[in-house]
Amino acid sequence: MDIELIRLDARHPAAREGVPPALRGLDLRVASGEQVAVIGPSGAGKTTLLQLLACALKPSAGELRFDGASPWQLPVADLQRLRGQLFLAPQVPPLPPRQRVVTAVLAGRLPAMSLLSSLRSLIYPTDIPAAHDALDRFDLADKLFARVDRLSGGERQRVGLARALLAPARLWLIDEPLSALDPSRSRMAIETLVNSARERRATLVATLHQVDVALAHFPRIVGLRDGSVAFDLPAAEVTPARLAALYAQFEHELQAAPPALPELAGSSPQPVVMHCR
Repeated sequence: MDIELIRLDARHPAAREGVPPALRGLDLRVASGEQVAVIGPSGAGKTTLLQLLACALKPSAGELRFDGASPWQLPVADLQRLRGQLFLAPQVPPLPPRQRVVTAVLAGRLPAMSLLSSLRSLIYPTDIPAAHDALDRFDLADKLFARVDRLSGGERQRVGLARALLAPARLWLIDEPLSALDPSRSRMAIETLVNSARERRATLVATLHQVDVALAHFPRIVGLRDGSVAFDLPAAEVTPARLAALYAQFEHELQAAPPALPELAGSSPQPVVMHCR
């Protein structure tokens, strides 16, 4: 699915009067089948961007196009069909606490199911092997019949990601998928997402605070700052100096407990872990 944003502004519905838009004059193009990581400090507009791409938020100005067509000019029925091709995984997955994991994962298929089939699946899961395989790719196969409220935060996050493997979507929008995962699980989860998107030829746009993970696994990096694109580059061209400028507003915090920013000013080409919350 080709994506095009042209001079796009977006304001959160709950934003106070007079507050600047979360996204301002945004120009961005993503070709069908690309894998793109979006990085930047908290408040840069990363989550708002994903909500726009999921057609959950309407632009206040500018244009959004999928395969050359504006979703907001489509008839309601066509817009609903389009939304069935968009998969959004929020940072905290909305999983019913008393639901079984197998049912929660198979819910990824709901956009392609009839009402009767979806109701039947709630009572008796119809494709348990597919749910098992999706969970296994995130090292969760042993939780197939566990209740969601018995899972840890990281396990719930991986269940939410496993839904993508069953969703009939052409565009995967993944918001901070590693926030509750340790480094080992983070590497496994992001490799699974990127490889699965390539296998499916799905377009993948993921927001990440883990800069080193983004540089290691995504061929293209978009840096957002203050609601605008600071840079849009191949991962190999994202230099420490560019990262330092992107996260400069947090320099005073990093000086108090210096993790990575001082290293960015040097010449080391090694990826840098940055956690900005």
